[in-house]
Amino acid sequence: MHYGRGDAVVRAVDGVNLTVQPGTVTAILGPNGAGKTTTIETCEGFRRPQSGTVRVLGLDPVADAEALRPRVGVMLQSGGAWLGVRAGEMLRHMASLHATPLPVEPLVERLGMESFVRTPYRRLSGGQKQRLSLAMAIIGRPELVFLDEPTAGLDPQSRRATWDLVDELRSHGVTTVLTTHYMDEAQELSDHVHIIDAGRVIASGTPDELVAVGAQNTIRLRARASLDRASLAAELPPGATVTEPEPGLYVLTTEVDPSVLHRVTGWCAAHGVLIDSVLVEHQTLEDRFLELTGRDLR
Repeated sequence: MHYGRGDAVVRAVDGVNLTVQPGTVTAILGPNGAGKTTTIETCEGFRRPQSGTVRVLGLDPVADAEALRPRVGVMLQSGGAWLGVRAGEMLRHMASLHATPLPVEPLVERLGMESFVRTPYRRLSGGQKQRLSLAMAIIGRPELVFLDEPTAGLDPQSRRATWDLVDELRSHGVTTVLTTHYMDEAQELSDHVHIIDAGRVIASGTPDELVAVGAQNTIRLRARASLDRASLAAELPPGATVTEPEPGLYVLTTEVDPSVLHRVTGWCAAHGVLIDSVLVEHQTLEDRFLELTGRDLR
C-alpha cells in the first residue's frame, strides 16, 4: 500500500505478512506512521490492497464485506458515531443491526457508561467516546474484533476494565487484533505481537519471546564510589559488563540468575563493600520495542 507519486511515494505497508490464530489476542505495535492503522483498515475492508492477498475469516474483506460484517466488530479511532446522537441511542441502534446482540444495559454498566448514555456524542469526553466505540464494536457478539488503540485517553479504572473485557472475549473464543502505543498493555494482554516499522514486520513472537531476544537483564547496585569494576566483572560470566554511570551506582549487565547474585554479594563481602541496595531489572517489551525501532521522535 503506497501513497503519492514519483519521488514522493510513501510505502505505508510494504509486504506485511502475518497470520492471526483464532481465539487469541494479537497486538500490532509500531511508531507513528509505521503502517499499523493502514494494515488494520485494509483487514477491515476500508482500504483495498494495491497488491497481495488479504483474508479475514477466510473471506476477502472487500469483495465479501456483506458476509463479514455480522461476524466482525470494529473499533475505529474516529469513533464512528453521529455527532448529534446520544450515546445510549447509538448503542441501541448498533444492537438493532444484529440478530443476537449483547444486552445493552449490562454492557453499559460493565463499561461504566451510565453517566453519559443520554449525552450527545459531540459532548462526550475522549475517554467516554472510547468506551462507546468499544461497546459498539462488541455489541453484535463478533467472532473477530479489531481494536485500534482501545484505551487511548482512558483513566486507569476504565483502562483496567477494558483489559478485563478483552480477557473475557478471549475466554469466549473471540479473536482480537489490537493496535496500541502502551507497551505494558500489549505485554499484559497479547498472546502474540507483531512489531511494524516503515510498513514492514520487523519482529514477531509472544511477548516473552520478544523480550528474551533483546538485551540481557541488569543488576543495579549501590555502594561506595570507585569500586574496582574490572575485578567485579572478572567474577561474572563471560561477556558481562560493569559500569558506574554515577558515583556509587553500578550497572551490571549479564544473564541474571541466583548464582550470579551470589557471586556479586560474595565479591562485595570479600572486598569489604557494604551494599546499600541491589535491584534486578528485567527487560520489558518497551525496551525491546525501542531497540528495534530506535528512540528518535517520529
